[in-house]
Amino acid sequence: MRSPLDADAHREPPLSTPALARVAASKATTAPPWGALAHQLPYAVRALRPTQWTKNGLVLLAALFARRMTDLPTLERILLAFFAFSLAASAIYVVNDLADREQDRTHPKKRFRPIASGHLSIRLAGIVAVLCALGAGVFTYALARREPTGAADSFTKWGGSATLFTAAIALYVVLNLAYSGWLKQYVLWDVFVIAAGFVLRALAGAFAASVPISPWFYLTTMFLALVLALGKRRAELVMLSGDATTHRANLRDYTLPLLDQLMSVMVTSTLITYSLYTFQSETSSHALMATIPFVLFGVFRYLYLVYVKARGDQPDELLWRDPQILGAVALCMVTVVGIIYGLPLIQR
Repeated sequence: MRSPLDADAHREPPLSTPALARVAASKATTAPPWGALAHQLPYAVRALRPTQWTKNGLVLLAALFARRMTDLPTLERILLAFFAFSLAASAIYVVNDLADREQDRTHPKKRFRPIASGHLSIRLAGIVAVLCALGAGVFTYALARREPTGAADSFTKWGGSATLFTAAIALYVVLNLAYSGWLKQYVLWDVFVIAAGFVLRALAGAFAASVPISPWFYLTTMFLALVLALGKRRAELVMLSGDATTHRANLRDYTLPLLDQLMSVMVTSTLITYSLYTFQSETSSHALMATIPFVLFGVFRYLYLVYVKARGDQPDELLWRDPQILGAVALCMVTVVGIIYGLPLIQR
């Protein structure tokens, strides 16, 4: 008769997190088709990361600052641009998660992502990515079919606003695919590609609304995006510690002193360029200077969360999870709308 000790000796060792993810993935692919599909649908939605669609709000800013948000045809075009970029971004997120699924399984947070955890099969994830890409193409085509109304197209000499918008979203997709494929492994290239994605969103918004906008706005967007990207790398370096290079190879080339210095330069550049933009705004004289304190507080609060709370690994989530940053952004937007749209009504 076998003793309890013998039974313990023959007991299977517990599975590691990556092994559990592989088991879950195999179950997802061997389950009955319709049952597996119904089970995976919520995870497919999570893989799209709809909470990160807030980044695509940048496409609305050009029309906002140009006083075109009350023009319904322009509003229709920029909403089409918003959904085009949102679906394109979701397709990229899924492709990136597919490429990084093995590394994500060793990450303390990313291991819970639908693909890395095995709750979303590779096959269905691929279908979701293709459908999102097709959806982005449909919205882009719908935008291209709608000619700008009112004033003449501001970008006629460059081929027209529709052509430039299509080029912007195509370049966004190509850059991000290159990032997922190899650019994320190169130090500094990775953060510049992230920043380029934000700038392309801002440019695409101007193309969709067919309005020119100050170069200071684009510089502010680029510098702020670099602040967020560098803060993300710093938080990853701190959180992953000795395992950082296992998750992302180029983290071995980053150091905390380097990232701190680069962030200091970018924060200074962001605040200077935004201040210059408010000084030189053509739509509201110097009144937009009233928004500078909100921007200062928001940036300072972000630095506090990065350096003191080590919470910069998901900068997009801070907008919703930190009430103080959310409040600063909300007050800034209310002030901008009041100055750009309210003051002209009062001054009549």
